[in-house]
Amino acid sequence: MNSAPKRAMVIVAHPDDPEFFCGGLIALWSKAGTKITYLILTDGRKGTDDLTIPPVHLIAIRRQEQQAAADYLGVKRVIYLDEPDGELKPSLTIEKRVVAELRRYQPDAVISFDPTRYYLGDFYLNHPDHRAAGEIAINALFPAVGSPLYYPELIREGLEPHTPQVLYLWDAETPNLWVDVTGVDETKTAALQYHASQINGLVTLGQQLREHQKTVDSAGQEMLREGYQRISLS
Repeated sequence: MNSAPKRAMVIVAHPDDPEFFCGGLIALWSKAGTKITYLILTDGRKGTDDLTIPPVHLIAIRRQEQQAAADYLGVKRVIYLDEPDGELKPSLTIEKRVVAELRRYQPDAVISFDPTRYYLGDFYLNHPDHRAAGEIAINALFPAVGSPLYYPELIREGLEPHTPQVLYLWDAETPNLWVDVTGVDETKTAALQYHASQINGLVTLGQQLREHQKTVDSAGQEMLREGYQRISLS
């Protein structure tokens, strides 16, 4: 794996997405001193089948859980854009908000979803919000975030154009980067435990994903890896 960046931003749809999908890479980067920002696009209000929980309460619970998980991993900040859960769509409005945060915190690396993945293996249908989050991230990254002709009003607010160096798209169809996360798997699992309101589904999916990520190294030892499409941006 390439050396850890100084600053990174993780652009995802829901609370719990960072730990579940790219928690290994986050743990590795955080351990190496990367200043990581989470940008979570929706409020997570549909993350339950329990109709007795008011959405406003679930939103608050999931924020608390996400902050606790981020703190455990050493993530510097968590930002919410509070779009309605389950209704995320690419638009110029949300793109501008993402561009603003990218320019504000100037990450060297960005992690998001591969928006082309409708399913993973034979066990997981990808959430529409995940695909939308990936498309929003890509649209913000090129050409908008680095061009003074896109959203010039942000420049007047002091948010100058900035182009991250690299984009990592989680679990692309044919990843060009495999990250060995064997040594931080327990850290990733422990971070997921903070998402108590989601834990039953996350445990099941986490076990399936772990099986999906298992492989054998050149010495015949079992290892866990996360796959990414790594795209150079500058």
